[in-house]
Amino acid sequence: MQASLTATSFFAPASFDGPAQRQEPAQQGEMPAGAVDSNELLKGQKAVTIVHNGSLYRLQATKLGKLILTK
Repeated sequence: MQASLTATSFFAPASFDGPAQRQEPAQQGEMPAGAVDSNELLKGQKAVTIVHNGSLYRLQATKLGKLILTK
């Protein structure tokens, strides 16, 4: 059995209350409601540990400015 993934389902955020809904991208300099700037999370560090549902995750910034989340 093979699963299929459409671009819409991949890029649209999932909602716990219903099907995925497409969100419009924010204008430059404008942050969507509920968004957190990565600088607030990292606070000048290269990596931080996040506890989610009793599990530890590591959020790390790369030299190229990307973010990596690992369990």
